[in-house]
Amino acid sequence: MSTELLINVTPSETRVAMIEAGVLQEVHVEREARRGIVGNIYKGRVSRVLPGMQAAFIDIGLDKAAFLHASDIVPHTECVSENEKRQFQVRDISQLVHQGQDLVVQVVKDPLGTKGARLTTDITLPSRYLVFMPGASHVGVSQRIESEKERNRLKDTVSDYCDEFGGFIIRTAAEGASEAEISQDAAFLKRLWHKVIERRKKNKTKSMLYGELGLDQRILRDFVGTELDLIRVDSKLAFEKLKEFTTEFVPELTKKLEYYSGDKPIFDMYETENEIQRALDRKVELKSGGYLIIDQTEAMTTVDINTGAFVGRRNLEETIFNTNIEATQAIARQLRLRNLGGIIIIDFIDMLSEEHRRRVLQSLGSALEKDRVKTNINGFTQLGLVEMTRKRTRESIEHILCGQCPTCEGRGAVKTVESVCYEILREITRVNRAYDSDKFVVYASVAVADALEGEESHALAELELFIGKQVKIQAEPLYIQEQFDVVMM
Repeated sequence: MSTELLINVTPSETRVAMIEAGVLQEVHVEREARRGIVGNIYKGRVSRVLPGMQAAFIDIGLDKAAFLHASDIVPHTECVSENEKRQFQVRDISQLVHQGQDLVVQVVKDPLGTKGARLTTDITLPSRYLVFMPGASHVGVSQRIESEKERNRLKDTVSDYCDEFGGFIIRTAAEGASEAEISQDAAFLKRLWHKVIERRKKNKTKSMLYGELGLDQRILRDFVGTELDLIRVDSKLAFEKLKEFTTEFVPELTKKLEYYSGDKPIFDMYETENEIQRALDRKVELKSGGYLIIDQTEAMTTVDINTGAFVGRRNLEETIFNTNIEATQAIARQLRLRNLGGIIIIDFIDMLSEEHRRRVLQSLGSALEKDRVKTNINGFTQLGLVEMTRKRTRESIEHILCGQCPTCEGRGAVKTVESVCYEILREITRVNRAYDSDKFVVYASVAVADALEGEESHALAELELFIGKQVKIQAEPLYIQEQFDVVMM
């Protein structure tokens, strides 16, 4: 199965699309004005300590104060027993930090909605093969490296580079790497940390000491170990920078880089642009004729499956089962494509057979294996819903590309023309009782004005007779459906 990365770069925005077998699977968007800050290191100041929440708010120079929990402060635990199951107790936040204190912190979660960034004092600096841990003295090895011989070789190699400045975690991509390559990575990370230390001494409080790589470089760093066949970049400047970056850190990807100079926009390849637009729709059509309805809310994401036009060939139970199986593949793709995280509730069509339920869960699990983001399926609840979670790594594609609807203000619905008409009639009655006027002029949207002069004209006439005053209707093309003004004359 071929895998390509399409990288679209403009001065204000970078977009990366992952294509597997000609189908869009992931979209990453980074805008200069709203660039993510995960991985950035700051010199911050404690603005508030909240003992009740075991947390502190840290001013790192952003619009919103960042959040630091006691469990994210190093050293944050102390061993309280030495039995088989080691238990740890988080120390009181008041013993760890105090208001006005300066701290070096790293962002582990971008600000989301009304919440500020999540911080840690457990600083880490990642590179191609290693993760540098300032202040640590040990070497950790990725669990995905299964060979005990290789684990020991890597551990012995990296141990030589541990010193008073810190230790390392060996990443999965290091499997098979030479001593020279690992040495280069270790030296790079140490140089990086020394720069952070220098800036910490020179820079003022509430300033950035280290900024994470740009999206295009970060993606290539994170995709090490993934079978990539081609990486197309449509910006000559970005292409040259990526070539320099890969030559230094990811040499095996350099030959896969290609500058795209075609007349056709790069995201028009593989229908990528259209697929992104479809990823914003609530409804996702299935090939069989069934469909999904995806609703993203603040608390969770819900996915509802319907058979739609699919009637099947045998019986109803078989039709339902086949639709649910097809839906598992579509759901796994949509979660990656839309980058939906947190709690996800899936309402599969009700199945009577326990075997069918088991196979649907198995199919969903298999489909999610391709997802690089951690997922956890909890199975069917008593109500027949499937509960699952997907780790939040960044904003969803909807939150990045869309804003709140100015008409419904995020409710997803607007008042009917009939409701607005009756609201206007009530408002006229209220104003008439409170103030003395000769007549009224109502400014309303075209649809509402038409209704007041048409199907609701009898109600308006009865109101005029009741208050003994004339009411004139004026259509305003620029008014939204719920908008109106009642003016006394």
